[in-house]
Amino acid sequence: MGAVMGSKKLKAIAVRGSKAPSMADKETIIALSRWMGRNYKERSVLWRYGTGGAIIQYEESGNLPIRNFNGGTFPGAGEITAQKLFEKGYIQKMEGCFACPIRCKKRVRIEKPWPTDPLYGGPEYETLAALGSNCGIDDLEAIIKADELCGRYGIDTISAGACISFAMECFEKGILTHEDTDGITMTFGNAEAMIAMVERIVMRKGLGDILAEGTKKAAQKLGKGSDQFAMHVKGEEIPMHEPRYKQGLGLHYSVHATGADHCTGVHDNLMKEIMMDWETIDVAEPIPSTELSPRKARMVYQVGLWRHMINTVGLCMFVPWSNSQVKDAMEAITGWPMSYWKLMKAVERGITLARIFNLREGFSAQDDRLPYRFATHPSEGPLKGITLDPAQLAEAQSVYYQMLGWDESGIPTYSRLVELDVEWAAKYLE
Repeated sequence: MGAVMGSKKLKAIAVRGSKAPSMADKETIIALSRWMGRNYKERSVLWRYGTGGAIIQYEESGNLPIRNFNGGTFPGAGEITAQKLFEKGYIQKMEGCFACPIRCKKRVRIEKPWPTDPLYGGPEYETLAALGSNCGIDDLEAIIKADELCGRYGIDTISAGACISFAMECFEKGILTHEDTDGITMTFGNAEAMIAMVERIVMRKGLGDILAEGTKKAAQKLGKGSDQFAMHVKGEEIPMHEPRYKQGLGLHYSVHATGADHCTGVHDNLMKEIMMDWETIDVAEPIPSTELSPRKARMVYQVGLWRHMINTVGLCMFVPWSNSQVKDAMEAITGWPMSYWKLMKAVERGITLARIFNLREGFSAQDDRLPYRFATHPSEGPLKGITLDPAQLAEAQSVYYQMLGWDESGIPTYSRLVELDVEWAAKYLE
């Protein structure tokens, strides 16, 4: 949808309704809402700082991307946390979506060295990492300013940070020079250079015009082996969660229809904490975060179907509803008899149709791959000696394909299309 809107030069659609939506069982929905209002603090920590409160722990575990996913250590992690935003007095207040108790959105203002408008919110975890540690930057004020620029001009902070860290590595490897960057020294850790390149990206000026197309196309244009520094899957930049540390998420990154997506993927390291919520759907047991195996593929399949639910029914992943509460709410809103089976099959139908769309547009199993960097390991830090083995990834993908009812080439079988009641889509596979 965003790409279509962008092609039409449409930034937003504003809609104001005048009627409350109807629901089959209003009392159940009210009861669920009141329950969340009383219990959200026990089930979530995001109401306190929003995202970005665990950056120090991420750096210690290896989950925090550092210098274009090269890994290692990042001593400045403590300078770019959500807590630091509060300590420095930059948070005006916490906001949120209508009627949501979590209130996880930061409203941030700084006056110097770069004045910012709090209208554009403030940096969340993905932004703090993408424009911070992944660019080797621990200058919180610079990250806040870059975040404001991205918000002001409507560009994604994950992709912006990934494109800039790509350019920084290309500069340090000699692929880019001062002549290419208009004299900007694009080295890791250069906060002023990061802000300058965000400005060039939004204005499509100089090197920014190339980076504005994303790392995949930028690498194709730059050549000189720069593709090995382009951290993307299917042209979508990798979010700020390390697939060598979360290897089930790495499997998801590789296969997902739109490329690397952390919102619908399984975060391996959190499974033990939330296991009770998944027992009702026969989820696999907790598995070490850095393991990649057929049983990890089973976990990605079972839990992944439910993780896709947020996109399918329009939920926010930060509001801590249990699986049973989601099922009950869906039934109360629609009046339709509901079950885990129906919900998960609806999700699987969407995953399969998205796969068919990709196949029709020329994608194949050859595009289900991760950058080679993740098959190597950092020379230091918590991920030293840890790789995401390509052979293990291929085996896990094969198992995952079969669980979804796809053949060895990642093509949905006719029998699965019939089972999902979308056999009409078979014509697009011819």
